[in-house]
Amino acid sequence: MTAPFGGAGRTAPGLPNLPTPPTGWPVGSYATYAEAQRAVDHLADSDFPVRDVTIVGVDLMLVERVIGRLTWGRVLASGGASGAWFGLFFGLLLVVFGTTTLPPFVAVLIGLLGGMVFGIVLAAVGYGASRGRRDFTSASQMVAGRYDVLCQPRNAEKAREMLAKLAMSGDGPRPAHGS
Repeated sequence: MTAPFGGAGRTAPGLPNLPTPPTGWPVGSYATYAEAQRAVDHLADSDFPVRDVTIVGVDLMLVERVIGRLTWGRVLASGGASGAWFGLFFGLLLVVFGTTTLPPFVAVLIGLLGGMVFGIVLAAVGYGASRGRRDFTSASQMVAGRYDVLCQPRNAEKAREMLAKLAMSGDGPRPAHGS
């Protein structure tokens, strides 16, 4: 299985290296990526030549979901935590490669504390520089209004028939409205 925007499929022979518009005839249109993926999976399970199939996200939009309010306490705690992981890693490297004469526990502890201080300082400087212009945390993702399944003309009618039977069986994804 590959990710929708990368993975093994990107380096497959025969695929263009530069961005190119998709080709093929529409054989299905779905409201979610999971439904389009399920439709293509059905084709694959039925020994359909899925190399002729493309899933295309249409009406792309960037969705930013606000997770929470950002405060000095959260910024410093987050900076300290991420710095602690980096410091722990650095301290363990010192111990493993024997570049210190300190006892192993002390070397790891110094790395951990140093990393925390460094992380807190970097986080404070970054947050202070924003001057309150972005006092929230969020997660962004690219989504589409609908997902069209295209197929090369040589097999498009067969794909359309298979997907129509799947939708009528009640087991498959429902086509998107308005397409």
